[in-house]
Amino acid sequence: MAATNTKLAAAVEAYFADLRRVRASGGATGERSNYGPLANLLNTIGATLKPKVFCVGELADQGAGHPDFGLYAAKQVQRGRPRKGQLPERGVIEVKAADDDAWLTAAGDQVSRYQSRYGLVLVTNLRDFVLVGEDGAGQPAKLETFRLANSADDFWRELEKPRTFAHGPGAGLGEYLARALSHRAALAEPKDLAWLLASYARDGLARVEAAGDAAALAMVRTALEDALGVRFEGERGARFFHSTLVQTLFYGIFSAWVLWARQSQPPTDSFDWRTAVWHLRAPVLAALFQQISQPGRLQPLGLVEVLDWTAAALDRVDRNAFFSRFNEGEAVPYFYEPFLQSFDPALRKQLGVWYTPTEVVRYMVARVDKALKDDLDIPEGLAAENVYVLDPCCGTGAYMAEVLRRIAANLQGQGLGALAGARVKQAATERVFGFEIMPAPFVVAHLQVGLTMQDLDAPLAEDGTERAGVFLTNALTGWEPHPAKPLPFPELAEERDRAEQVKQDAPILVILGNPPYNGFAGMAVDEERELSEAYRATKRVRRPEGQGLNDLYVRFFRMAERRIAEKTGQGVVCFISNYSWLDGLSFTGMRERYLEAFDAVRIDCLNGDKYKTGKVAPDGAPDPSIFSTPGNPVGIQVGTAIATLVRKADHKPADAVGFRHLWGQAKPAELTETAEAAAEALYEKVAPVLPLGLPFIRTAVSTDWFNWPSLPELFPVSFPGVKTSRDGFLVDIDLDRLRARVGDYFDANLSHEEIARRYPAAMKKTARFDAHAVRDALLNRGGPDESEYIRYAFRPFDYRWLYWEADTKLLDEKRSDYRPHVFAGNICLLTQQKPRRDWSPAQVISHMGCLDMMDRGATCFPVWLQDNENLVGGAATRRANLTPPTQRYLDRLGLGAGDFFHHVLAVLHDPAYRETNAGALRMEWPRIPLPAFPNGSEESVSEALRRSATHGREIAA
Repeated sequence: MAATNTKLAAAVEAYFADLRRVRASGGATGERSNYGPLANLLNTIGATLKPKVFCVGELADQGAGHPDFGLYAAKQVQRGRPRKGQLPERGVIEVKAADDDAWLTAAGDQVSRYQSRYGLVLVTNLRDFVLVGEDGAGQPAKLETFRLANSADDFWRELEKPRTFAHGPGAGLGEYLARALSHRAALAEPKDLAWLLASYARDGLARVEAAGDAAALAMVRTALEDALGVRFEGERGARFFHSTLVQTLFYGIFSAWVLWARQSQPPTDSFDWRTAVWHLRAPVLAALFQQISQPGRLQPLGLVEVLDWTAAALDRVDRNAFFSRFNEGEAVPYFYEPFLQSFDPALRKQLGVWYTPTEVVRYMVARVDKALKDDLDIPEGLAAENVYVLDPCCGTGAYMAEVLRRIAANLQGQGLGALAGARVKQAATERVFGFEIMPAPFVVAHLQVGLTMQDLDAPLAEDGTERAGVFLTNALTGWEPHPAKPLPFPELAEERDRAEQVKQDAPILVILGNPPYNGFAGMAVDEERELSEAYRATKRVRRPEGQGLNDLYVRFFRMAERRIAEKTGQGVVCFISNYSWLDGLSFTGMRERYLEAFDAVRIDCLNGDKYKTGKVAPDGAPDPSIFSTPGNPVGIQVGTAIATLVRKADHKPADAVGFRHLWGQAKPAELTETAEAAAEALYEKVAPVLPLGLPFIRTAVSTDWFNWPSLPELFPVSFPGVKTSRDGFLVDIDLDRLRARVGDYFDANLSHEEIARRYPAAMKKTARFDAHAVRDALLNRGGPDESEYIRYAFRPFDYRWLYWEADTKLLDEKRSDYRPHVFAGNICLLTQQKPRRDWSPAQVISHMGCLDMMDRGATCFPVWLQDNENLVGGAATRRANLTPPTQRYLDRLGLGAGDFFHHVLAVLHDPAYRETNAGALRMEWPRIPLPAFPNGSEESVSEALRRSATHGREIAA
């Protein structure tokens, strides 16, 4: 309906700048001189609409006087002769000076005449905007309004800083005008309605946030926290709660409107959002909506008029056209995702809220159905009455809807007649469950499942006596009996109790879905945090390394594994998730448990990773994320995989993994084509390698790899590279330019503000860097230190100058322990452990190295170490950076540290070595083949290493 917020914001900023310029000229009138900036604003915003809208100034008298502007739709412009006397489709505009009262003008006779003739009038004094039209009863009324400043003086003062004004009080003006210019347009496209409701929702969110910690919301907030077992703490928690509140209101209204509009007897009156609760079938949703929408809560927040505007917009929808489009596809891609992307894109990204493509959902449901039939010997698959299904992170209900469609398909041909619909309804209400922690998608899930039931000729009762098995709950808690905390709303308590009855008593046989990659802004309770602890302990495999087990999706995997393998004793888990767990060293215990707990582990690796492959397939073709869509071509950054885990009643641990790669742009089609294929034909067998951590991906490694010593077993001391976090300020190719910048920084005559203006990177505050405090401390100390302008290995074959500051956090990670070992005559081997992408050959550097010289962090292994303990003539000596076994090995061979260093370099650059061990190099430190290590003393070994060292010196040169 309108373009991005960025374009609208830019138009508003230009409007403010133009008004400021006109006033600053000193020759302007109060009203007419400002027509130009206003016309530019209206035309720029009108150009973002479909159809486009443009304004015509000094409108001719068409029986009611001369409005200042008329708003025409592009379709009113025809080739050939103009249509004389054609009324502007989108209404007219009356402009007054900034010190006039737009509200009084809107109530005057002149505007009344315009409204009677043109239907819609936008009155403005440049700072107030009042839309005058007809209410639901056809009577003249003030519709939507927008205020930039309370007085003309305040307005002119704000205009002195156009950009600040545009991103502050004026932030909503562009969208307000887009709505006003579209007010007469029929709404038929779901995405247009989504944009419009999101625009109103943003207005509502701004009002809620301006109210702060309103007492009216305290009870609702506490009730949600207690019911979901979380705490909305800090700034992010408050933002999440406010966003949740507003989304619940707007999705509640939208869902109620859909059900109201689709009644068996279509309504002829106007939609009333105040009675929307009667159309919401889930009691907890009705209760939440009722609590939030109470006048005592809405009025202090200023939300009543915004919801009135929303209801008026819904009354403008062409229902036949809208629902024909809405029903052809699915509710989520046509409405929910555009709404959330427009309403709060940052929150969507933060939560990892991505609509799962239809091809993925259908594929996963088909694979589960086939596993039930082929592996668990349940002929009816998902249609069997003993198959209880759970989507623990159901979002907007896509998996539940597809499961119900699959059940209906499985029942076809059984001669059940009308009983088939009863079986599908029974499944939807008694054995197909969805858990969702966020109220907004919870609303949509009920809506989508309800619409699916209608399409399957098994509609839920309109009187609310039947509801789908979608519950507002935290899927990661409540699986064991525990004392229940009293809740202020009985409906919330009932919802919690019914959800926990499913968790504790239902014989769940299938768990599937798309777990969230990130957490909402709340603090998890102990039961949830402890879920991943089981994966931190190992039996045979190496212990986990890193922080990967903290990712939220891991908790969902553990919940599902425990429920199927430990409680039900058989069943199927099918999740699509981040694919890091397939071979990452954080997940060794997780993989070990799955090989023990499941009879079959099948992996559809969907790739599409920005970090490992750069979203490029092995053949060089583009390899987008499976979550890429025409509206969001980037999708998500990390690679993904579908895991299907099968546990049989007569359990035998898996000794291999079924695995296949899917690459390129045809992945969705390939999933569709192979959904019904036999597992034996689809996957190759991969035997996980124990010493590498049991990776579920085929891993290239030589048979002798684990007999060779790793780099840390040869060179005991290493250092991560320097991380400035302020490269643009502290690093330069030109030394004089760097000196000039640092000299300014240490000039006490220059204020913090002036330094920030000249060098923004130096004065940008972060969580670990208080820019003002750091500069104050350094100015007090004095400087700069001329000896600290040093050469810096910035990128491969790219040496620059670095100002290495020993004090404070101006240099983020200075590596003070590394600095003494950078001296003339010393060299370092620079390499990495566990790269994101394919392993890169080691670099040789003779100066201080940068952490970002290699993907995921570079580590420096120096040949020599400065020895401050053994001084000669008061000066430090150097000693070889070798472990005792390595030093003894070299002594026997008559080789020195330099020879050995260059042998290692030659090995790491050997193409055959890198190809044979490509998989192992991605998972741990490089290992170096050393004949007869650690006891070798044969002359042939010595000669071979000398030849290799010679080659290494050629590489280093």
